[in-house]
Amino acid sequence: MNINLFLQQWLDRNVYDLARQMRLSYVPPMMVYLAAGVSGLTGIVGAFFVKDYLGLSAEFLASLGFWAMLPWTMKMPIGHLVDLLWQHKAKLIYLGASLVAASLLIMLNILADPKAMSNSLSVETWFVIASLLAPMGYVIQDTVADAMTVEAVPRVDEQGQSIPDEQIRLAHTTMQTLGRVAIIGGTLIVALANVYWFRGVANMNAAAQTATYIQIYRWALLIPVISVLGVLLAAHLRSNEEWRLLAKGYEFEDIKRELNRSVSEVPKMNRWILGGGLGFVLFAAVMGLSNIAFNEELIFMGSLLIVVFLLGRLTTELTPAAKRQLFGTALVIFAFRAVPTAGAGSTWWMIDELGFDQQFLSKLTLISSLLTLFGMFLFRRFMAERSITDIIVTLTIVMTVLSLPEITLYYGFHEWTQTHIASFIDARFIALVDTALESPLGQIAMIPMLAWIANSAPPQLKATYFAVMAALINLALSLSQLLTKLLNQWFVVTREVKNTVTGTVAIPADYSQLGGLFFTEMVLGFAIPMLVIYIAKCTLLAKSADE
Repeated sequence: MNINLFLQQWLDRNVYDLARQMRLSYVPPMMVYLAAGVSGLTGIVGAFFVKDYLGLSAEFLASLGFWAMLPWTMKMPIGHLVDLLWQHKAKLIYLGASLVAASLLIMLNILADPKAMSNSLSVETWFVIASLLAPMGYVIQDTVADAMTVEAVPRVDEQGQSIPDEQIRLAHTTMQTLGRVAIIGGTLIVALANVYWFRGVANMNAAAQTATYIQIYRWALLIPVISVLGVLLAAHLRSNEEWRLLAKGYEFEDIKRELNRSVSEVPKMNRWILGGGLGFVLFAAVMGLSNIAFNEELIFMGSLLIVVFLLGRLTTELTPAAKRQLFGTALVIFAFRAVPTAGAGSTWWMIDELGFDQQFLSKLTLISSLLTLFGMFLFRRFMAERSITDIIVTLTIVMTVLSLPEITLYYGFHEWTQTHIASFIDARFIALVDTALESPLGQIAMIPMLAWIANSAPPQLKATYFAVMAALINLALSLSQLLTKLLNQWFVVTREVKNTVTGTVAIPADYSQLGGLFFTEMVLGFAIPMLVIYIAKCTLLAKSADE
């Protein structure tokens, strides 16, 4: 077969076709997602700020990561509130934007004038507050954006005729893919900006680096502005559509129905969802403020029980086969997202031992974003044609294999390659290749699930269903943080911490146990998803597959 013809056909099916399906109504939720993607603008700055200025351990940071993930588990009651208060979605976006802006301003002032900030609270306390405010804002915005993706898919064409259900389902898949593209596109913008800002960072003194960090946080204040502009654009497009339908002779109630906002579709308040959400908040607050041993683990278990119970109450209207499919799919994805990571110690080791600076880490992020976008197009047909379990099995195997380069770097494989193969095959080259291969894998498992929700959930409960799955997924990420914390307790990794006044070493660097941490991470990353997939296929998914 002619290679040029094959390439042209592939591009037409996977890239051009997606572009042809693009509509202006898809842009507002994509802007909110874009803001979420751009939120990583301060990630590298935060890593170096913690390493250079704060004496926080890897265990404490993993614990903080657990608390920062908890707001995302609240997406279920928040999602139900979004369904109930849909007419006020703009105000919810403004609230989320305000919380994000507050977090950014705190970090900006910590960097610009730490002495003034420490007069009221310690710098570490301010950092914790900022780390908790940001996810609160993003979870509100993300919940609204999920529901906006459903509203963005039109039900009538330009002539006012109803669109067939098959085309609507395809449009939902396209919208969810474009939503992921917007998020990854945001990370791509971030990576390009960081590569530019961190040029020559190795030759900067401490004052120059701090000035660069401040500049980045100032630009980051545009993040909440992007999401607000998305809501304003949505209101403008909706107004134009209403006027167009009025000109065609539609009645007001018909317009509301055709634009996905029929009065009959406004859901009744689900007291189980809201009451369970309130119970979760009280439970988490009481346990979090107590000094009970293993309080974080107890919070996770209690939260998981609450979310699973509420999910059962929410899905009472689904058929038994659909309910088993939903629970089986959620269980598999939960296991895949719950695998632990090496934690902050891995990044510290790369910085201290391998000499990775801010600009090189920015380049890794840039490559990751570019190839993730490419991978989403490349695997588009694979995601549409294969089951969730097939996708997760493939991703688990590939990601296990791709964890090997990091282990080999720890044991000096790059030194051998430079001596016996080629001088350019050093630690940075191996890291670049590993990142290039691993980048597209993280987002692939989510798109089929999101498209299934958009197509199958009750029209009046779209935000709630999106939020239910998101709550489970983010509880999985909380479990990942807990397992990461546990691994960091077993394998203690410390970076060098110096007294900022005297310059003496307060805590010496110790990466001697990092190899064992890497191996354990790899084994658990393979075993956990595979075991759960086997159990799911023997139980929940086995029955639904036979029907």
